[in-house]
Amino acid sequence: MRDDSAISSSIATALENNKANAGGANADYISALASVDPDLFGISVVTAGGEVFNAGDSGVEFAIESISKVFTMALAMEEIGAKAFRSKVGTDPTGLPFNSVMALALHGDKPMSALVNAGAISSTSLVPAVDAEDRWCKILACQSAFAGRSISLSEKVNSSEQSTNFHNRGIAWLLYSGGFVYSDPMEACDIYTRQCSTLITTTDLAVMGATLAAGGINPLTGKRVVKSENVPPILAEMTMEGLYEASGDWAYTVGLPGKSGVGGGIVCVAPGKLAIAAFSPKLDRYGNSVRAQAAIAEIAKDLKLNLYLGSRHLRDAQPHFVDSSHQTVSAHVST
Repeated sequence: MRDDSAISSSIATALENNKANAGGANADYISALASVDPDLFGISVVTAGGEVFNAGDSGVEFAIESISKVFTMALAMEEIGAKAFRSKVGTDPTGLPFNSVMALALHGDKPMSALVNAGAISSTSLVPAVDAEDRWCKILACQSAFAGRSISLSEKVNSSEQSTNFHNRGIAWLLYSGGFVYSDPMEACDIYTRQCSTLITTTDLAVMGATLAAGGINPLTGKRVVKSENVPPILAEMTMEGLYEASGDWAYTVGLPGKSGVGGGIVCVAPGKLAIAAFSPKLDRYGNSVRAQAAIAEIAKDLKLNLYLGSRHLRDAQPHFVDSSHQTVSAHVST
């Protein structure tokens, strides 16, 4: 692990090296996301000890979107246990887009991962509650506990998403037909849409990731958010499906569990050390932020955070970053 000055220097350099990257495009199927300034770019690092480092637009709020899946999964695991969660939702990558109906059809309407839309709707329905508002309040409280501050719903984002979530409604009914949604399916879809519509900053997101890096204890508040035994399965899910169809390439080249969202955010966790969060709205064809991927890959390489660099010989190696078009490029080169 490097010292504080090395972390500050690394994120500042990554911001500078990648801010001119014009690749990708804002998500255009949700109007609230299509209108976000495409030039926004922020990076944050929070260590397991609670040190905070920021660069660029780290204080700008953006929609959490699919990154919320990680924290609802964590909440459901806390409530029913990791073993029961595995049997009810599944823990395997789909190899298909995050909103794939085919992935459900191929497996008897059972979701294969909590980090695709079908599994996330199923996860939401698993949170025990007396009614829909109780379930929503628990999910919002969980996000806030991970972030160490009160997280709020964006009415603008939620309205935009609720008016266009017909595909997810269809997925919810397929889950219901297979017996893999555990509340009213339209209620589950509604609350899942809400959980994706909260606003966070890269600082918030890095704190959320650092809570996992610290074994489930928020490093800023000192409060335990999830049991330590639930952290490994959460990180395993992030490794397998966190960047959708690009997850394998990410593990191969960067070597950290991560999660992206179509709002432009990505968080990656180096267990026991720190979390890196980056935000920029323009996405690649898989729905992952182009600039955020390149910046995090660069920082992870610079700080030698790859989980698979087990020996000094390997830590001294110079890995390369594979972009979403599968062209190998240096992590320090804009893609």
